[in-house]
Amino acid sequence: MSAQPFDDRDGFIWYNGKLIPWREAQFHVLTHGLHYASSVFEGQRAYSGKVFKSREHSERLINSGRILGFEIPYSAEQIDAAIEETVKANGLTDAYIRPVAWRGAETMGVATKGSKVHLAIATWVWPSYFSPEAREKGLRLHLAEWRRPAPHTAPVRAKAAGLYMIASMNKDAASAEGFDDALMMDYKGRVAEATGANIFFIKDGKLHTPTVECVLDGITRQTAIELAERRGIEVIVRDIWPEEMADFDGAFLTGTAAEIAPLGEIGPYKYAVQELCKDLMDDYTNLVNGRL
Repeated sequence: MSAQPFDDRDGFIWYNGKLIPWREAQFHVLTHGLHYASSVFEGQRAYSGKVFKSREHSERLINSGRILGFEIPYSAEQIDAAIEETVKANGLTDAYIRPVAWRGAETMGVATKGSKVHLAIATWVWPSYFSPEAREKGLRLHLAEWRRPAPHTAPVRAKAAGLYMIASMNKDAASAEGFDDALMMDYKGRVAEATGANIFFIKDGKLHTPTVECVLDGITRQTAIELAERRGIEVIVRDIWPEEMADFDGAFLTGTAAEIAPLGEIGPYKYAVQELCKDLMDDYTNLVNGRL
């Protein structure tokens, strides 16, 4: 990621219906979303000028807001168009895209009545979340301290900003220990996901991936399953327990930022980067670039 601060850049951000200069995209310090996490967002990518699965992301953004109890004042079609407008205005073809919706500073307090819902879209050049060197030899994951919450204690079906506090704490702890990321368990102690990506395991030519009771059913996760099934690879969705990781042949992460990223180590468990994973990485690259 570039070391350039995100609040001091050239370009444009789409903000509540219009493009404005990047540095002017600001909100008040008493914004409800900042104090009470009434905010949802998406992570998307454009490849060769085309936004990958834009409609799925826009619909999920709207649904995430509804789960948190607010209605984003734009349709999926309008959000798709705004995303394309923002990418074009910034002169980008390969880019990361961040739509975010939040409750504003019209009121203060836990209650949300009277607060306005805002929407902004930013885009910038951001290569794959992990370096080519790390991906080639397989990422190293720390075993996280903090767990994913139970579905009856948090809005786990929403891509909600508040849920990422735990991810940030785990990511920082992993980085401090020299790891690339962290693997989180859920409230029952089952394997859940990394801090911003879903996880798959490989065993005897089959894929195993955790259920999504406590995690977001990622759009890249869904795409990886589709690509595997296209190759005739069986995908088994089930509860996975930490001790099972000793018996898998390989593993990889999936996410918009991470794309498909092989793993070489999870805590005490070591893996070789599998050909099956390399094949899916190639398929994903071809798919997002319109070659598949």
